[in-house]
Amino acid sequence: QVQLVESGGGLVQAGDSLKLSCLVSNGRFSSYAMGWFRQAPGKEREFVAHITWIHDETFYADSVKGRFTISRHNAKNTVYLQMDSLKPEDTAIYYCASDFLGRGGDYAAPRSYDYWGQGTQVTVAS
Repeated sequence: QVQLVESGGGLVQAGDSLKLSCLVSNGRFSSYAMGWFRQAPGKEREFVAHITWIHDETFYADSVKGRFTISRHNAKNTVYLQMDSLKPEDTAIYYCASDFLGRGGDYAAPRSYDYWGQGTQVTVAS
């Protein structure tokens, strides 16, 4: 079974940067489209960013566009989320998820993804 493990979360001040990593094991990473989602207390899980399995096309939620960057390193089986200019409203648990060959369709919908990590907490203090 494919396993995803996020790391890199923490407590930072507004305006700081963090880089999250998601290591994928037991799967052919280069064949997976990858997504990042987040969930704040009392809120639904929301889409953050997506990178396709071919051509590395990227897509972002409007709320993070221009501040966050998703990337992947296939040789390291890892997808990253570089987060700059962090705001208190970015506080959430961040999850990575995989979608084999991008078959899920709607990259912004959690139901499109097959496997999920356990999440990593990001807290941005004002």
